[in-house]
Amino acid sequence: MDALEVKNLSVKVEGKLILKNVSFSLRQGASHILFGPNGSGKTTLISTLMGLPGYEVTSGSILFMGQDITHLTVDERAKLGIVVSFQNPPEITGVKLGELLKLCLGKNASEDFSAEEKRQIEAFRLTGFLNREINVGFSGGERKRSEILQLIFLKPKLMLLDEPDSGVDVESLRLIAGEIQLYVGKSGSSALIITHKGDILEHVKASYACILLSGQFHCFTEPRSIYEDIKKLGYEGCVACRRRNVEGWKSEREQ
Repeated sequence: MDALEVKNLSVKVEGKLILKNVSFSLRQGASHILFGPNGSGKTTLISTLMGLPGYEVTSGSILFMGQDITHLTVDERAKLGIVVSFQNPPEITGVKLGELLKLCLGKNASEDFSAEEKRQIEAFRLTGFLNREINVGFSGGERKRSEILQLIFLKPKLMLLDEPDSGVDVESLRLIAGEIQLYVGKSGSSALIITHKGDILEHVKASYACILLSGQFHCFTEPRSIYEDIKKLGYEGCVACRRRNVEGWKSEREQ
């Protein structure tokens, strides 16, 4: 079953067409990788899927678990189980990380974390950060670990992750990717992971990947294969090469 289905989606930002007739689907209980150069429309895509203001859907539809959510608000989509993380989590003064984590879990401030929740906090190496203001003085890796833990505590059905591997060290990447994979595997939820790097593929068992280039999708296939071609040929070269291969295959079939 598809968790998310996008049909012929076109999106404008400040009057400029960014996504052009995009169609794709995400399978339930699986991680999906999205590659693409800067300016290709990746952040516009996840912002539109989340329903953030400023992203005008001019045509097409977005279905989540079979329900049309094209015109739902951010909070309505969040209540359905869609969450998003961005590249640069902001500092939030006056609020402690432990307080926010309890809010994500639906706990009162006086309630303690369960044994499993404590295990997860420790797994993210954030036990010593619970009484600190959110992201204040945190390193890049600490910010990302904090944000991903917050998302997991919300128990989402779909995670939209904008470059979770950006600005993090090797150890933080291993930890973050491993916990994403663990959550998806246990919960049956789905994840769309935007990345420029292939390193995250060492820790996330993604069966599907594609390229977003100039506002359009290309090359739906196995993640490592795409990444190796991108490294050798660049994004445009990879797309052109795969298009030739598909056209050649079709030509052979017709003969």
